[in-house]
Order: sequence, then C-alpha cells, then structure tokens
Amino acid sequence: MNKHLLRAAAVLLLLSGCAGMEPWVKPYERDKLADPIMAFGRHPVALQHVAHVQDSREAAKGANGSGGGGCGCN
Repeated sequence: MNKHLLRAAAVLLLLSGCAGMEPWVKPYERDKLADPIMAFGRHPVALQHVAHVQDSREAAKGANGSGGGGCGCN
C-alpha cells in the first residue's frame, strides 16, 4: 500500500510541473526576435558567395535552399 501511495504521489508531482507552463516569449515581445543581430550572417551577399563557393567545391548542390544538381546544367 505504501509503495502505491508513493508512486501516485510521484506521478502527481511530475504532472503538476507541466500544469503551469506559459510561453516564455509574449506576443508583444516577438519583435525583438526579428532583430538583425539574431541572423546567422550579417551580410547576405557574403553568405550567398560562401554558399556558391561551397557548392562549387563539393560538386553538389542542396541542403542550403538552392536547387539543381552538381553537373552545372541548371
């Protein structure tokens, strides 16, 4: 009986931890997430150049949003 009581208390304790979750970012704070400093790179043209160089070196395209194959026939 004591084991069942402890098990039930542990389950209730674990479930009560999820009851009061609220989003950490309020809707009126989401504009701060669109700050340019949060971008992966600061210069989009330089990022395109690096992606082009990597595609040329790897002889394949993909996984970065560009289409086509590595044969150069796009």
